[in-house]
Amino acid sequence: MGRQLDEQIAGRFPVGQRLRVLDVGMGRGAQALRLARAGHRVTGLEEDSGSIAVARAALSGEPEGIRERMRIIEGDGRDTGVHFLPGSFDVVLCHGVLMHVDEPDPLLAGLARMLAPGGLLSLLVRNGDAPAMRPGLSGDWDTALASFDTTARADGPGPVVRADRLAALTATLAGIGAPLHAWYGVRVFTDTVPDDALLPADPERLLAAEERAGRTDPYRSVAALLHLCGVRG
Repeated sequence: MGRQLDEQIAGRFPVGQRLRVLDVGMGRGAQALRLARAGHRVTGLEEDSGSIAVARAALSGEPEGIRERMRIIEGDGRDTGVHFLPGSFDVVLCHGVLMHVDEPDPLLAGLARMLAPGGLLSLLVRNGDAPAMRPGLSGDWDTALASFDTTARADGPGPVVRADRLAALTATLAGIGAPLHAWYGVRVFTDTVPDDALLPADPERLLAAEERAGRTDPYRSVAALLHLCGVRG
């Protein structure tokens, strides 16, 4: 996903431009810190105190220049209008958040308002068009059959989370003034791999296969996650 995001940034902004980035629901700060290391000014918004502690600990070990480029704010992603002025950011990330929000449209509209004209909105969502893939490939036939009639899905042994269909999100993005520019699949081949599985001897080959599948039909359509990139008009 990081490679996909870098591709979109490189295609929209001049090389070397220091971008203003907002990461809504930044979690432990992996993407936020990666972009700060690349020279961008990053604001991370997160409501989970445990994740914030991990992100701040990671940031504290970085050189001073990177620490100065990144700030972390404790808060709910639905309250962006409280913390920031409209048009304050060139790039807004919202990765792995919509699946936990019952009514995503107000959140998405708020994120679009944070973008400057020509700004990039990056969303990572559960794929509501293929919820039966994981249980089906795992041989869980009862769950697979039930999944054809719902967009909700279990994230492994964890709670059931909401998923989004590509067509519905495409319409939503158009309606909020940040129409879909590009989309990818994420975790096409590896969604059923256990979290504690060992990396292969050559992980670059795995990444190359996932990256190719994530931009190629029909493979990307059945990925566990979708990475959607909208552009503010």
